[in-house]
Amino acid sequence: SPPGDQEAGELGLAAVPGRQAAFRQALEAAVRYARAVGCPRIHVMAGRVPLGTDRAAVAGEMETTFIENLRYAADLLSQEDMIGLLEPINSRITDPRYYLTTPHQAAAILKKVGRPNLKLQLDLFHCQIMDGNLSRNLEMYFPLIGHIQIAQVPGRHEPDSPGELNFPYIFELLESLGYTGYVGCKYSPKGDTLEGLGWLRSYWESRGLQHGGSSKAAE
Repeated sequence: SPPGDQEAGELGLAAVPGRQAAFRQALEAAVRYARAVGCPRIHVMAGRVPLGTDRAAVAGEMETTFIENLRYAADLLSQEDMIGLLEPINSRITDPRYYLTTPHQAAAILKKVGRPNLKLQLDLFHCQIMDGNLSRNLEMYFPLIGHIQIAQVPGRHEPDSPGELNFPYIFELLESLGYTGYVGCKYSPKGDTLEGLGWLRSYWESRGLQHGGSSKAAE
């Protein structure tokens, strides 16, 4: 969904008190774009803690605003047969003022909203930085997950770049859990795009697959 007034430091509107009308207008624009390109999922951006305010002091008001806006979003998206996604963004490195920071917080809010067409967008880069414990978190929150994104930690580069995460293990865990959705490559390539996708070709080959994911045996 549109981020709002970025020059004023906004990065999403759904949890920002006093911006409800702007949020609804922005969401309607996002739906029009999604409908035009045939995209069934929309990331509903929560937004930042307003400048000059203490996170703890505004947490209650922001949660109330978020829940109200998410219920509105769920109703609108249901008319289009679309899914709304909530993505926690880490506050340690990427965005210190972002409101939604952990899958635990997102899951609690989704439970309070209580709408089946709202899901968790789990970016493993953010999740690792805030909490780690990826295997257990994937298993625990799997029923809520509507989309997965990946990047190596801490550099936010390709999955086979040096870092903390064992992506072959993570991919096999997702398969064992029954994940059939897309995996978004939310990383900054160290080189060009094709060079940066070398990790995927290597992964397919390690699994006995042709480029494109088809089985050699099947062919």
